Amino acid sequence: MGKIEDSVAKNVRRTKTQRAILEAVGSVGVLAFALVAPNAVQMFGKLFGYGKKKVHTNTILKARKRLIDSGHLESKDGFVSLTSKGEFALRQILQHTNTLQRPKRWDGKWRLIIFDISESRRGIRDRVRATLVSIGFVRLQQSVWVYPYPCDDFLVLLKADFKIGKDVLYLVADEVEGDGWLRKEFGLHVT
Repeated sequence: MGKIEDSVAKNVRRTKTQRAILEAVGSVGVLAFALVAPNAVQMFGKLFGYGKKKVHTNTILKARKRLIDSGHLESKDGFVSLTSKGEFALRQILQHTNTLQRPKRWDGKWRLIIFDISESRRGIRDRVRATLVSIGFVRLQQSVWVYPYPCDDFLVLLKADFKIGKDVLYLVADEVEGDGWLRKEFGLHVT
């Protein structure tokens, strides 16, 4: 690889790491510095799509420091939290991911999002529904939505943006009873 390619690849890795940290802090609210423990780093990598690549503790520490230095995160008493600048950046990420990439082939699995948001937070519940519809989810039941393609990154952003982490479940199902109408809805091969 040439120098330019190496530089671009390094910049992409840096950006992905910073984005993953923003998403994690946004979805959890605060993130303890204990994140850099070896087991936590492995979990962090799996959560944010690094696959089998090893995520080095040093990479996460550097990315976290850059985010603190840039004013996206603040550090108090051993915890990291989003600043208003960080929340704005997270919202921008969510806006730019308003369309989910569809793989060329469907893997045959259904992604279900189930939420239980109380009546006292009705406005948020309605905004969550509107967001799911705008992305292309189909309502299976009252608060059960289905999508045929991987969308876990989107869900992390949704939870962070609406602060509904504990109210939402993400399921991956091999089958949904009577899914012929869903296959037609999404333009998938009907068997």
